[in-house]
Amino acid sequence: MSGARHAGVRPASGRETATLTVRVAGELDGTGGAELTAVVVARLTGPEPPRAVRLDFRALAGIDRLGLAELLMIRRHTSAAGAVLHLDNRPAALDRLLRRTNVLEHLTATDTVGAPAEHAGAGLVHGPRGG
Repeated sequence: MSGARHAGVRPASGRETATLTVRVAGELDGTGGAELTAVVVARLTGPEPPRAVRLDFRALAGIDRLGLAELLMIRRHTSAAGAVLHLDNRPAALDRLLRRTNVLEHLTATDTVGAPAEHAGAGLVHGPRGG
């Protein structure tokens, strides 16, 4: 893509909260998505991995199928590391894409596999139960 403005990735860690926040700006395509994945994986495999990863899409201009694939890869890595993935400030176009491709719930689900027993289920919201 000649002249394309790839996503800008700006990580910021909150040591006191063990949260990694990454601000995503521009187009999230294969190039920007790979950079985003590399930043998240580097932090998840570092000496003090975050317990939560927040991707802030406030300045996202667009996303293509390769960018979507990278989001799925990030979800795989956060899940394997026992971290919770949050997709913050999603623009309407991103929400539509995630719903149309049926991955919104997968990307935003709280994963408790491998979580310590005392924290399993923490942060989950359950709807009304039928019956």
